[in-house]
Amino acid sequence: MSSKTWTAVDDYIVSSLFEADPVLDAVIKTNRDQGLPAIDVSAAQGKLLSLLVRIRGAKKVLEVGTLGGYSTIWMARGLPADGKVVTLELDPHHAKVARSNFERAGVSDRVDLRVGPALQSLAALAGENAGPFDLIFIDADKPNNPNYLTWAMKLSRSGTVIVCDNVIRDGAVLNKDGRDANVEGARAAFSFIGGDKRLDGTAIQTVGAKGYDGFAIAIVD
Repeated sequence: MSSKTWTAVDDYIVSSLFEADPVLDAVIKTNRDQGLPAIDVSAAQGKLLSLLVRIRGAKKVLEVGTLGGYSTIWMARGLPADGKVVTLELDPHHAKVARSNFERAGVSDRVDLRVGPALQSLAALAGENAGPFDLIFIDADKPNNPNYLTWAMKLSRSGTVIVCDNVIRDGAVLNKDGRDANVEGARAAFSFIGGDKRLDGTAIQTVGAKGYDGFAIAIVD
């Protein structure tokens, strides 16, 4: 099957199951107009994240990698009124765009956006005793996956759900002899989750508007 078919099926999913959402459409357009890379999750993936927040009954969510805030908005919408997403972004321009998107979506009161290197922000959160979080979504620079997962464990508790994006990479995750840093980061995520007895995890391969990739999903025992 072709990527054209995958995208058409994604469009069918959205048209069949989702209400029209001009706000999120505007967020994606703003991100493109502002020169952000087109690496946001798809609408179907964003809805999955929102549902995971609701299924978990999460009140505290941590996101590593904000970009323009598209996935952040999906998760914030899944929270109760007193819930909060703490989201971490390195690039000040991306963060500025994200803030305007949060305002547009009416979720600014549920989002705490922190700008700077994520590993420093994670250490700061630990120092503030900001955890434990109920759900943690990791979607940042892939070579740092094991470092982000290490911090995720420090900021979690029994029952915390951890989701790590982009772990299949067109099937390149099978290439154990490759030297692509993103693929090595994906493999490191599998090694971490599979090697930590506190985690019970799996992975879901995805095809769609974003191509062939997937999520790793784990729960802290």
